[in-house]
Amino acid sequence: MGPHLAMGSDPEAVRGASITPGVVRRVGRLARPYRPMLAGFLATIVAAAVIALAPPLLFRRIIDDAIPSGDRAGLHLLATLVVVAAVADAALAFAERWFSSKIGEGLIFDLRVALFDHVQHLPISFFTRTQTGALISRLNNDVIGAQRAFTTTLGSVVSNVIVLRTTRTAMVILEWRLTVLALALLPLLVVPAKRVGRRLQALTREGMDLNAAMNTQMTERFGVAGALLVKLFGDHDRERDEFALRAGRVRDIGVRSAMYGRTFFIALGLVGAVGTAAVYWVGGQLVISGALTVGTLVAMAAYVTRIYTPLTSLTNARIDVMTAFVSFDRVFEVLDAPSPITDRPGAVDLVDPAGRITFDRVRFRYPAPSEVSVASLEGDATAPVEDAAGGFVLDGIDAELEPGRLVALVGPSGAGKTTLTSLIPRLYDVTDGAVRIDGHDVRDLTQASLRRAIGVVTQDPHLFHESVLDNLRYARPGATTAEIEAACRAARIHEVITQLPDGYDTIVGERGYRLSGGEKQRLAIARMLLEDPRIVILDEATSHLDSESEALVQEALTTALAGRTSIVIAHRLSTITTADLILVLDRGRIVERGTHAELLAAGGLYAELYRTLVRTELAGTAET
Repeated sequence: MGPHLAMGSDPEAVRGASITPGVVRRVGRLARPYRPMLAGFLATIVAAAVIALAPPLLFRRIIDDAIPSGDRAGLHLLATLVVVAAVADAALAFAERWFSSKIGEGLIFDLRVALFDHVQHLPISFFTRTQTGALISRLNNDVIGAQRAFTTTLGSVVSNVIVLRTTRTAMVILEWRLTVLALALLPLLVVPAKRVGRRLQALTREGMDLNAAMNTQMTERFGVAGALLVKLFGDHDRERDEFALRAGRVRDIGVRSAMYGRTFFIALGLVGAVGTAAVYWVGGQLVISGALTVGTLVAMAAYVTRIYTPLTSLTNARIDVMTAFVSFDRVFEVLDAPSPITDRPGAVDLVDPAGRITFDRVRFRYPAPSEVSVASLEGDATAPVEDAAGGFVLDGIDAELEPGRLVALVGPSGAGKTTLTSLIPRLYDVTDGAVRIDGHDVRDLTQASLRRAIGVVTQDPHLFHESVLDNLRYARPGATTAEIEAACRAARIHEVITQLPDGYDTIVGERGYRLSGGEKQRLAIARMLLEDPRIVILDEATSHLDSESEALVQEALTTALAGRTSIVIAHRLSTITTADLILVLDRGRIVERGTHAELLAAGGLYAELYRTLVRTELAGTAET
C-alpha cells in the first residue's frame, strides 16, 4: 500500500490505546472462519514480493551476459522470463484482490449482522440513552475500520515488511556499498513524510468533524419535523449560510490535503531521483574501475526506488495497526452492551392466555447507565457519567386485573402510569416483586409469545416510511387482505385508506407524516387489532382524535376489546367513566381503586382529577 493511504490514520484516535490480549483473542476468533483465505492472502503477498525481485535480476543477466556474448537464445529466454514474471505478478495481484475482497466483505457482513441482531435485543432503556447517529456510525464506519485490519492494514504491513527485507537482501548481495548509500538518503524522505503525515492527519480530523456537523444539520433539517420547524421559525438564508460555512471549510481542506499529498509525492519522486542519480554516480565509477558490472548497476538502480516506498509506509505502521484494533474495540463495545432482558433457561411459551394480570408487590427503578448502555454512545464522552440508579418510580404496586375487564390508570403526570404498563410486555423488568400473566411470572415466559399476546397503541404511534399495507402487516406478516380490511373497518380507518392516492399501497411518509394525527392513531389501532392480542394497552391512544373520530374509535373499541383485558391510560372522560376498574396512581403508588362512581363519592385524589378534567373538557367544548 502506498504511504498516502497510511496517512489517513489518526494518531489522536489511538492516543493512550493499547492492544490488549483479550481484543486480539476475540479478533482471532472472529477471523477463524477466514483462516484458509487469510493464509492464501498472505501467500499471494509473499509470492508477489519475491517475484517482483526477478525483473531487475533478469535485466542484469541480459546486460552482463546475453548481450556481450551475443547469446540470442539466452536473450530470448531471459526476455520471456521477464514477461512470465510480469504475467505472474498480474495474476497474483488479481488473486490478492480476490482474497482481500472475500475476507473484507465477509467480515463486514458478519459484524453488521451480529451488531444489528444484538442491538435489536437490547432493552428499551439502551435506546433512550443512545445517540442514534453514534450507533449507526458503529455499524458503518467502525465495522469498515475493523474490516480494514484484515485486508488493507494487514496486507500493507506484511507486504511492506516482505518487500523491504527481500529488496534489501537482494541489494546487499549485489553491492553492499550502494545499499548503504541508498539507505543513507532515507532521512531525506522519512522526516518530511512524518511532518506531512501529521498535517494531513490534522486536516483529516477537522474534515471529518465538519462533515459530521453537515450530516447532522441535513439529517435534522431534512426530516419532516425539522423541515416544518425551519419553515415556521427558522431563516432559510441563515441555514444556508451556516451550511455553506462548513462546506466551504471542507472545500478548503480538500484543496490543502490534495496539495500536501502532491507535495509528498513530489518529494518522494525527487528523493527517488536523487537516490537513483547517486547510485549511478557512485556505481558508474565502480563500473569504470572494473569493480562492478553494468547489469548489476542497472539492477541496483531499479531496487533503489523499490525500497523507499515500504520504508516510508512502515513509519506509520503502528498507528495503522492501533487504529484498526481501536475500531475492533469499538465494535466489541457495542456487542458487549448488557442485555438484561433475556429469556430465562427453560422459559415457556404463553399458550392460549386468558389475560389475567397480577402485580405482586412490584417495585421498579430505572437501571444505572452502566447496566443498560454504552457511555461512548450517549454523547459527550468528556462529560461525567452518573452511574447510580434513580429512586423508585413504582413502589409496592399490588393489583389484580381480571380477564376481559377494562382498567383505567389515572394519576398526575409522572405518577408511573406508563412505566407500569411497560412492565407487562417486559420493556423493563421489575426491580422487586413480580408481574404475572395467568399465574406465570412474565420473566419465565418467552418474550416472543408474551409480546404476541399483548397489543400496544402509544400516544404517538410510529409508522415506517413504507406503504399502509406494509405498516399493517408488520404486526402480522401472514394476514390476508380480508383480515386487514376487517381490522381497518373496526378501527374506522378503511374508508380513509381507500381515498388515499394508492389506497393500501400509499406510502405514509417518514413517521407517517402524510396522515393526520387522528388517522395515524386509527391506523395504529388497526395494526393492534390485526395482531389479535389477548391483552391490550392503550397509552392515551385517543388523545389526538377529534370528538367525531374519538366517538367512532371508542365505538369500535367497545366491540373489538370485548373478551380482552384492556389497560387504558387516558385523559378523556369517556374512557374513564366506562372503566370496570380505575387505579389511581400518585408518586409510584396506588392510592385509590374502584369504579368511577365509588371514587367520585370518596372525594379523594380521583375526584379532584376528575373535576379538573371536566373543567378542561367544558372549556374545550366552549372554545369549539
